[in-house]
Amino acid sequence: MNGFLKCLALLFAASYVGAAEDDAVKREMTKLDGTWQMVSGKANGFDLPEEKAKTGKRVAKDGETTITFGDQPYFKAKYTIDPSKKPKTIDYMMTEGPTKGKTHLGIYEFDGDAVKFCFAAPGKDRPTDFTAKEGSERTLSVWKREKK
Repeated sequence: MNGFLKCLALLFAASYVGAAEDDAVKREMTKLDGTWQMVSGKANGFDLPEEKAKTGKRVAKDGETTITFGDQPYFKAKYTIDPSKKPKTIDYMMTEGPTKGKTHLGIYEFDGDAVKFCFAAPGKDRPTDFTAKEGSERTLSVWKREKK
């Protein structure tokens, strides 16, 4: 009986930890929801022209995001996150756009009402820092939350 009670206690502890992790993911997903205006962008070492960056918009809700420039859709993706990692991780599963059907591994971090993302090209290792140097096949973008 003593072994049974220990086993039962471990199961309850594991389910509590799992529930706490689920809550942390839900809270973080809510922080990513909303409409975001692009502040800057860089791809493979080249800056996105400021005029184009100003037209960038990211709309996210319930684990799905759409990126547009002006009135033109650029891509749509479903995403998952792991806020317990350092840096926090995000994976885009592309549903529309130039890399439809592929997965981009990325990282993100919040800074007040801004969020920064760094993504690798499909099939490449997840970035470990927020850089997009020439030859890296990475993108780096900064977005500011639109006021309601």
